Amino acid sequence: MTVQAITLNLPQTIYQQIRLAAEKAQRPVDEILVEAITAVAPVMDTASDRLRASLAQMAYLNDAALWQVARATIPAEQRGRLEALHHQQQCQELTTEEKAEEQALLALYRETVFIRAQAAVLLKQRGYDVSDPQQFMPLE
Repeated sequence: MTVQAITLNLPQTIYQQIRLAAEKAQRPVDEILVEAITAVAPVMDTASDRLRASLAQMAYLNDAALWQVARATIPAEQRGRLEALHHQQQCQELTTEEKAEEQALLALYRETVFIRAQAAVLLKQRGYDVSDPQQFMPLE
């Protein structure tokens, strides 16, 4: 892989956050920066502000926290409600309110899946074998 060297001027407060994250992870600052940029680059134009912020913060997480994120899921109550709306939709048309609720729950589900996938990418970059899907089973 070809790499491009760059000079990056960061505000002191941002640099300190990154330096502290690197110390906690016992890794070089440049690796933390590369992971942070890699994690958010593919979705910068399409993701919500909240999702972009979540993805940017993930690079600062230690390995244990990343594993926890990689196993995250939406709450059982919301999963159940989404499933109920899907079943209802097969039998009858949803009301406007139900359609809005379904869309909001679908958005939450998609973001959760995307965040889990990004956590897996970061874990892979840190040298973990992420080939076994069983290790990503939610911890409920």
